[in-house]
Amino acid sequence: MVSALVGWLVSMTSRQAGHFFFEPHGYDQINQATHEHKEEIKVGYNLQRKVVLMSIWALSPLVLLVDPTLFGLFTPWAGAADFMRQVAKIWLVVGGGGLLFRTVHLFFIRDVETGLVWMTKILTDPFHDLVLYRAAPLALLRGELMDPGLHLNPEHTLGLIGEPRLEEQHA
Repeated sequence: MVSALVGWLVSMTSRQAGHFFFEPHGYDQINQATHEHKEEIKVGYNLQRKVVLMSIWALSPLVLLVDPTLFGLFTPWAGAADFMRQVAKIWLVVGGGGLLFRTVHLFFIRDVETGLVWMTKILTDPFHDLVLYRAAPLALLRGELMDPGLHLNPEHTLGLIGEPRLEEQHA
């Protein structure tokens, strides 16, 4: 259950904070697209869907305050440790439910392959992110702030995005 707590409290909140607060919402020079266009074509959770998911996540512990048994599924929590264990279980269900809901939703609005590919992408994201961002904490501690749009390494983009040309860097 500690994994669920760490996953949601540390990993998910920091990752989603990056999407909400640090991703530029202006025109994307590299992809030649507006923020609105990118939000419209996202396969998984765009910002609006993420607000819904993160709201469900954030509010879900309140259910235990209203009904400590969660409609008879739990024995009533007796202390903070019991409460956190039950919250962790709820968050596991919220995470799995969000994954399955969007996967099945994609089966209907796109196709089964798209849903399965998206689900695989979500399940492998933590490993991919570890490879991509392993040096970032040390770089930040050294005071290195990089514009991610100008410092993409081709090996991190599977060759789909090359290094920006010099004139794009100064545009």
